[in-house]
Amino acid sequence: MSGRSELRAGVVGLGMIGGGVAVSLARSGRVPAVHDIRPDASAGLAGVPDPLGSPAEVAEAADVVMVAVVDADQAREVIGGENGLLSAARPGLTVVLLATVALPVVHELGALCARHGVGFLDCGVTPGDKAAENGMVAILGGEQATADAAMPVLDDWARKVVRCGPLGAGMATKIARNVITYGGWRTVAEAAALARAAGVDPARLAEVIDTADPEGRTLLQLLRMRGPDGALPEAVGRQIEPLMTKDLDAARDVAATLGVDVPLVEVARARARRTLELGEAPSPARSDPRGYGLEMMDEVYGPGFSASVEGGGDPFTDQTVDYLFAQVWGREGLSVRDRRLLTLGVAATVARPELIQIIANGALVNDELSPDQLREAVLHLALYTGWCKATATHAGVTAAIDAHTTPQPPTAQEHK
Repeated sequence: MSGRSELRAGVVGLGMIGGGVAVSLARSGRVPAVHDIRPDASAGLAGVPDPLGSPAEVAEAADVVMVAVVDADQAREVIGGENGLLSAARPGLTVVLLATVALPVVHELGALCARHGVGFLDCGVTPGDKAAENGMVAILGGEQATADAAMPVLDDWARKVVRCGPLGAGMATKIARNVITYGGWRTVAEAAALARAAGVDPARLAEVIDTADPEGRTLLQLLRMRGPDGALPEAVGRQIEPLMTKDLDAARDVAATLGVDVPLVEVARARARRTLELGEAPSPARSDPRGYGLEMMDEVYGPGFSASVEGGGDPFTDQTVDYLFAQVWGREGLSVRDRRLLTLGVAATVARPELIQIIANGALVNDELSPDQLREAVLHLALYTGWCKATATHAGVTAAIDAHTTPQPPTAQEHK
């Protein structure tokens, strides 16, 4: 391979990323040899020469070749195909894969290059729209010696090169970064829906976030709080948990009141302890199953519901309180709303309107389901349980809605 300052660069694939990499290399004084299936692909790319006829020709003209194709099949063809890079490779050539592919494909291509005496690096990149401005981060995986040898070329098109570990580490880091991006988008979508339902312009939400957290530090705070061993200190998790669960409960309450679907909030709440690496919460039912079961009954069906069984002492009542409510309804795996919908579906199969009314009333009291959502549930269940049974379900739901929405006469105390 040539001296470090004289390394020749190549780029295969001149789309937004590959074309941007080629422009940045040319601007840095390291004009690359390029190839693209479009003969005119370099037109409009400042300083980038006309494409060569094949990846093999790029391999003959370059020491470090960036492969910026769309998918795994294209990567296989460009690297190992009939006129691919390896068909003209010489010892010392380094292939840098910029395409996002599955980890097994990374190892497959790395092994193929190794058999030809060619170095291989997997290199996720972000943000793609900054490629032509020397503005991307190169997220690198591969052997240290291979990375060091290619570094002068990488530095000429990347704002920063972050070596994450051995082969596959760059791709894994890029994929994890994408999870944060798209998971964050889902979070934003739910938050914006809540804001809109409450009559708030989502632009005001964006203004608050931009002003309070202009560098986005809150998004990555969980990563930065980890200790040297990579784990979140237990003391930190325990400090955060009460605030996290309180705020997520508030979000669920608002969503239920406004009729907004927030599945990500539900998951975040159900898995709060896992997020904070605290493990499963000790069940209060272990120390006082009866007391916890009675509390859970009130949480499920509304304040005071447990009074109807407090005096009971028969085995069935005991198991209903101590096991059904304390041990099952009280588990974290599903929310109360989730369990209520499951129970509503089962109750619909026995066509008992009085049972349906109890279940539906709990949903209304807890603001988990609106009257319209309950009516929609009746229609959905009718197709699965049969129209006759759904008639009983409709009767129970209607009775619960009527009881919940009918204005109650003022009490004597309220007259005073």
